[in-house]
Amino acid sequence: MPPLDPTSPRYARQRVLPGFGAAGQQRLAESHVVVLGAGGLGSAVVPILVAAGVGRLTIVDDDRVDETNLHRQLLHEPADVGRPKVDSAADAAAALSPDTEVVAVPHRFDDERADELLAGADLVIDGTDDLGTRYAADAAAARAGIPFVWGSAARFGGQVGVCWDARGVSYRDLFPEPPADAGLSCEVDGILPSVCTVTGGLMATEALKVLTGIGEPLLGRVAVYDALSGRTREIAYRRDAAAAAHDSPPGPARAAAGRGGPEVPRPRPVTADVDARSLAAELADGSAPVLLDVREPWEVEIAAIHGSVLIPLGELGDRLGELDPAASVVVYCHLGVRSEYAARMLAGAGFADVRNLTGGIDAWSRTVDEGVVRY
Repeated sequence: MPPLDPTSPRYARQRVLPGFGAAGQQRLAESHVVVLGAGGLGSAVVPILVAAGVGRLTIVDDDRVDETNLHRQLLHEPADVGRPKVDSAADAAAALSPDTEVVAVPHRFDDERADELLAGADLVIDGTDDLGTRYAADAAAARAGIPFVWGSAARFGGQVGVCWDARGVSYRDLFPEPPADAGLSCEVDGILPSVCTVTGGLMATEALKVLTGIGEPLLGRVAVYDALSGRTREIAYRRDAAAAAHDSPPGPARAAAGRGGPEVPRPRPVTADVDARSLAAELADGSAPVLLDVREPWEVEIAAIHGSVLIPLGELGDRLGELDPAASVVVYCHLGVRSEYAARMLAGAGFADVRNLTGGIDAWSRTVDEGVVRY
């Protein structure tokens, strides 16, 4: 296959961008990007990257197209139902940019295949909804010394971030260990199709920025998009400089150490957890911590713990001044995922005593306040 021509009129509107130019277009043409997931987020990421002029794209996904995918996974058509997603995604990419080298890998990205799939890649993007894949990709990207762009979307919201261990931050600095629950899922909780488009567009933008060297990547930051309000907020995090031990990540890291890639530091958590019964006992004996609810107002109308302070996660960065850094704070959300973000954010901002309510309001309503309606 002939290489992409970065001087083609196709890319004229990119080359005139300040800081982009012919050099940026050349870098895209020489780039190899690995995209994990050909679903809702991949359906936005893949077309943007091939249309923008990325020279080689590897698409990794072990799933097949289902009819329930079609409202948001725009890489696939009704005739593709039952086909491997990587096949229909590769066909769509080739139709959009015939000169792009597209490699379809119909397997799950895991520790066993990770290093081989990222060999020679310049960047990896994770648009899957699988936590095991995310942690494997983070570790493998660190070993390869390449940036890692990730995103997630469910219901009416999405999140996007950039990790680059060689530049000082990995996904494990955000979540040292996988959360206790898997969070929201499209199958159970639903998804507004345009949320995939917006979130995937932000992911593709971050990839293009990193590959061409323009702008400021979301390195050590998470962009949180709320479709219902139309707002995008930011959550910052950083490496735990006081971590006691830096162990190598799971997977074949030690065997691959000779490749020269840095190992992923796994910092100790800077927050603690509290379960629902323990928190109820604290509240009963009068040693009441500040209860910080980081859900949205509509969620509070369904269920809440009496006396809580409501600051939605997307607003927390702008409203830290409303909280006392010396107070004991317990953060909660629906299932404990958003509150984990928030707790680490508070700890990073200097709050001395921050805990996360494991299982969130859902666990509270099941074990303490059984009269609360769950959702």
